[in-house]
Amino acid sequence: MTIEVIIGLPHLNEGPILQRARMMQQPMLISANCLSRWRTASGGWREWQGWRTGQLANAHGLKSLDLDSAGYVLMARYGGYPWSIADYMALAASYPFRRFAAADYCCEAEIANDRAEVLDRISRTVATNRECRSRAADLGIIDRFMPVLQGRYPQDYERCAEALAWSMLPGAVVGVGSMCRRDIDGPDGLLAVVAHLDKILPNPGPRLHLFGVKGSAIPYLQPYAHRVASLDSQAWGTAARRDAHRRRVSKSDELAADHMERWTGAQLDRLSEPHRPLAIAPSPVPKTMPADPWEAAVEQARDEMRALIESGDLAHDEVTGGWIEAWAADIYRERPNAA
Repeated sequence: MTIEVIIGLPHLNEGPILQRARMMQQPMLISANCLSRWRTASGGWREWQGWRTGQLANAHGLKSLDLDSAGYVLMARYGGYPWSIADYMALAASYPFRRFAAADYCCEAEIANDRAEVLDRISRTVATNRECRSRAADLGIIDRFMPVLQGRYPQDYERCAEALAWSMLPGAVVGVGSMCRRDIDGPDGLLAVVAHLDKILPNPGPRLHLFGVKGSAIPYLQPYAHRVASLDSQAWGTAARRDAHRRRVSKSDELAADHMERWTGAQLDRLSEPHRPLAIAPSPVPKTMPADPWEAAVEQARDEMRALIESGDLAHDEVTGGWIEAWAADIYRERPNAA
């Protein structure tokens, strides 16, 4: 089996980048955010106004087009999704995307800065996967739906996969998020996550799509080609920006298209490179239950709420700090050693 290299496109504007993409005949991916309409409100902030679905007509001639929910960019810029799951699924149904990813909650350190937040975001990801899948079934597009796993440590992804066991089927492609800023090696590196998922997922079972993976990882991933279906990247855009800055010229779409073609050729060449072995050390997951009784009650309350979110019995946006504290107070009072 060969790992497929998917090229991230910054937009679908007619011009040099899209023309080159048609010529190259490689699978392409776009972010939902690049199809967003925004307006500047009177207070100076940006308000989401819907989708520019007319741009999708420009995708003619591409080999294939996948859709990503743009979780990291939206979390970094706006603190969350500016649209609803219903809005996103309407976009997914508006064009025959080869695959569209579930909305998910990324767990990079820049977004989730403590262990509790990582666990909360895994639970939210489980909930949004479930809602996306349900709406995809109603819209008749479930055959193109790609679930997404999230986590920080390899065992986090296992927890997410267990909660989404209904999607871990032979022939399915399952996305793996929070990959783009992850080192290749190390106990919680890219290879450690892939190796752990390969070990715990059914065989035969789903194959994986790795979001935003560096091309330099490809030779290390070769032993997992049976499990890794594809990876995507828009790293060529960064290379184009650096080149323009170095040469003191504008980052034109023509220059960017040249970088896109060269970058893609380099990644395809890497597919034929010999495997580079790399030792993988197991990664211990930090303990989350504090010794202090009150803090332990708070953590237990959050765990119980996460379970309800994952089961669909509680909406994640209903959870507030005051509710967590009230829930924890009930747990604390019920404990034998409570004051």
